[in-house]
Amino acid sequence: MTDEGRRSPQHAVVVGGGLAGITAALRLADAGLRVTLLEGRPRLGGLAFSFRRGDLTVDNGQHVYLRCCTAYRWFLDRIGGAHLAPLQDRLDVPVLDVAHPRGPRLGRLRRGALPVPLHLAASLATYPHLSLAERASVGRAALALRKLDPADPALDGVDFATWLARHGQSPRTVEALWDLVGVATLNATAPHASMGLAAMVFKTGLLSDPGAADIGWAHVPLGDLHDTLARKALDSLGVRTELRARVTAVSRHGDGRWRVELPGESLAADTVVLAVPQREAHGLLPHGALDDPDRLLDIGTAPILNVHVLYDRKVLRRPFFTALGSPVQWVFDRTDASGYTGGQYLALSQSAAGHEIDEPVAVLRERYLPELQRLLPAARGAEVRDFFVTRERTATFAPTPGVGRLRPGARTNAPGLHLAGAWTATGWPATMEGAVRSGSTAAGAALRALGRPHVHPLEEAA
Repeated sequence: MTDEGRRSPQHAVVVGGGLAGITAALRLADAGLRVTLLEGRPRLGGLAFSFRRGDLTVDNGQHVYLRCCTAYRWFLDRIGGAHLAPLQDRLDVPVLDVAHPRGPRLGRLRRGALPVPLHLAASLATYPHLSLAERASVGRAALALRKLDPADPALDGVDFATWLARHGQSPRTVEALWDLVGVATLNATAPHASMGLAAMVFKTGLLSDPGAADIGWAHVPLGDLHDTLARKALDSLGVRTELRARVTAVSRHGDGRWRVELPGESLAADTVVLAVPQREAHGLLPHGALDDPDRLLDIGTAPILNVHVLYDRKVLRRPFFTALGSPVQWVFDRTDASGYTGGQYLALSQSAAGHEIDEPVAVLRERYLPELQRLLPAARGAEVRDFFVTRERTATFAPTPGVGRLRPGARTNAPGLHLAGAWTATGWPATMEGAVRSGSTAAGAALRALGRPHVHPLEEAA
């Protein structure tokens, strides 16, 4: 046997068991490395997880993805969960305006069979929430948007609202179309969103391929995917996964290897991937790993509030809808996924929720139950059997203008140390897609640095 054959597999330690860390661990193990995955929580999945509430299995928040999210779709395939989070056959978003002068009006954002950009033309032409002139202005703005390069640094310094105003978009058009999509994907309203990230969302999702914006979501608890199935995939590769494992330090020793410190244990590694939030990464980075590590602290965070309502009967006959003229944003039916058998369980996803993330439950109840009755007539006679909220105060990085220059790449100045997380320089906002892409990028960089290049399916398709 040769020396190469006798050599033990190189060891990679991944710190963080969210989607970025799981992806990095899968890819490193696929390439033949011995991998240890360390997660401080008692579960995998990061901020896309489930928990038990009595007899229910509750997602901390509603998460969706689009057909253009090729990395997350690869992730679902890789863990054997694609059939549990199917995509729509075609984009179809019911939009209910309860503030219309003639009473509530339902509109639809749907795609047709024509090529881009005509695939949305028929839907836009009949969209009742905009005037004829406003619909025409949307078409002109979309054509201008198609010409942009989301990676252009100049766009990063401009806010989305300013660009929209320059291109003739009225406040109503912003509310009824651009923010309808943008708030849910960027977790910010147009004045607080980088034009570069907005261009990425709209150009990729709506203007790249007719089916790019078709929506997918988990029909089972998120924990079934991001924890149970992910752990099974990791186990099958021999990955050592340690939960409740809080890393206290990461350092490089004179032998060129890394040491990852935990209470009572020290792990030696040939390469390390830090797949934790930006502030945690800042605290673990060794001196000199980044030219200006304090930039990580300048990457802000943005909250998401989720409101959960259990009725004693069915009040919504669609899988989801979104609202105008109401504080309610997106509403999803989570009855079957949660295991609720006493009626219907609706989950409200409220992005860009800084103004109410700390509101008492009683205040939110007084705000949202009447709104649901206004939106859903069947809710007016229904009994509310439970009402609770989940709060993610640091759900995403804040996509503010200028954030692009703060986001680091996967490589650091320290050989063998790499960064992953949706907050790194993926070009995407803070989505499940961005998290998976970051994990794959970090793993690819680590493998190249070890002299073990490994072509990933996503790179083959690029």
